[in-house]
Amino acid sequence: MNQPLRRGDAADVGQVALIGLFVTALATAQVTASKLIAFAIPLSLPHTGDTLVLPGAALAYALTFFASDCYSELYGRKAATVVVNVGFAMNLVVLALVWSTISAPVAGNSPVQASTFATVLGASTNVVAGSLLAYVVSQNWDVFVFHRLREYTRGEALWVRNIGSTATSQAIDTVIFVTVAFAIAPAVFGTGVALPTPAILALVVGQYVFKLLVALVDTPFVYAAVSLVGEDEHQHAAEA
Repeated sequence: MNQPLRRGDAADVGQVALIGLFVTALATAQVTASKLIAFAIPLSLPHTGDTLVLPGAALAYALTFFASDCYSELYGRKAATVVVNVGFAMNLVVLALVWSTISAPVAGNSPVQASTFATVLGASTNVVAGSLLAYVVSQNWDVFVFHRLREYTRGEALWVRNIGSTATSQAIDTVIFVTVAFAIAPAVFGTGVALPTPAILALVVGQYVFKLLVALVDTPFVYAAVSLVGEDEHQHAAEA
């Protein structure tokens, strides 16, 4: 007979689910970053006008910050830092698997041609360089600021540390990724043409505005996730 989940079992499921969400969103971001998407908005912003232009990975990558903030709140800074840095290593694994598949010989009856597969999934050197550098800096900064704000607020006002840590880390992430992927890397590696400054600024503004909106919208979900997983882990985080 199946036994119902005990409180500790449910907490374990919650921990695995958060790690799973983090890694899934991270892997998705890596393979969708090269497509630029655009959304019309009802107002005009500096540099981007009435259209937000951002990488296709923006939503997936924003979810990694949601997952890491929930994990930080529940399990503490050390545990969250481990997840972030292991995630960086897994990022390299994803890239290695994708590139090895691109390099493998294509079957004659393959429904997807090798050139099409490489175009869609073969992230450019520029995008890889920008995303990896942005990831390792911004995610570690997010964990650091989250717990510094936790100390300042004495464990209260979860919304302050969720929004504060995400707003600052997403700014760092956006600036590093866009400038490296679309301006610096093309010049350094000679792969592609660097975008002009107005286009770079438009990408920075568009991506950051979108990520900041996601941070504001996901705050109730952070509260819900922390409450769902349980108070035992929340107390453990305060001691970690």
